[in-house]
Amino acid sequence: QVQLVESGGGLVQPGGSLRLSCAASGSIFSINAMGWYRQAPGKQRELVAAITSGGSTNYADSVKGRFTISRDNAKNTVYLQMNSLKPEDTAVYYCNALSAMAIATMTGGSWGQGTQVTVSS
Repeated sequence: QVQLVESGGGLVQPGGSLRLSCAASGSIFSINAMGWYRQAPGKQRELVAAITSGGSTNYADSVKGRFTISRDNAKNTVYLQMNSLKPEDTAVYYCNALSAMAIATMTGGSWGQGTQVTVSS
């Protein structure tokens, strides 16, 4: 089983930047596509950025042009660089695989505690 630990969140003013990190245990990380998700209070969890094992990326329209996902397989880590942050980006951010089946394989279907991002003046 892989454990995923998110970090790097915090309080930032609109227009500011943060870089989130997701550290994973185990070598299985390198063969999985990974994503960053977020969940705001009262809303469903949504996928905002994804990266395949080969490095291809995709983004939700709401963050395209502002967020960049990357991975370092040697360090078993995936990153999310967030620029030009807006109040609507406020949420708890999680990392995980991209399908229910892959999530079940990696983590037994569990999600970590995430990292809180708050964008406010």
